[in-house]
Amino acid sequence: MSAEATHGAADDVVTKLSPWSAADTVARLSAVVAARGMKLFAVIDHSGEAAAGGLELRDTKVVFFGSPETDVHVIADEPLAALDLPLKVAVWVDGHQTKISYVAPAVLTVRHYLSRELAEALASIGPLTDKVIDR
Repeated sequence: MSAEATHGAADDVVTKLSPWSAADTVARLSAVVAARGMKLFAVIDHSGEAAAGGLELRDTKVVFFGSPETDVHVIADEPLAALDLPLKVAVWVDGHQTKISYVAPAVLTVRHYLSRELAEALASIGPLTDKVIDR
């Protein structure tokens, strides 16, 4: 399958196919974040927590990361942007295919009335996730 992006929820979410397992995709995402000098804030393992509670859930993790400097500027301009920052990528398995999804940067730009400069900083999630899924 192609690694091209698909959009859902009226183009609010970008979803890309990963050729890697969910665990490998999370590891690759963590490595790309570190290589770009960004901060990895947390990895939430929804499926692991479900299993610990005796419940079944497809492999689903959410990775929180960002640039504190960029995030501070965005939140200083629009305090409610703190609800969307740091950036998040969901890594999840759909059948036998790993996918990565995130809120489209254009949605965050409109939602928080961001300047072009701040919008461009958040748009870096596109090339960053492309690097994660690149063979």
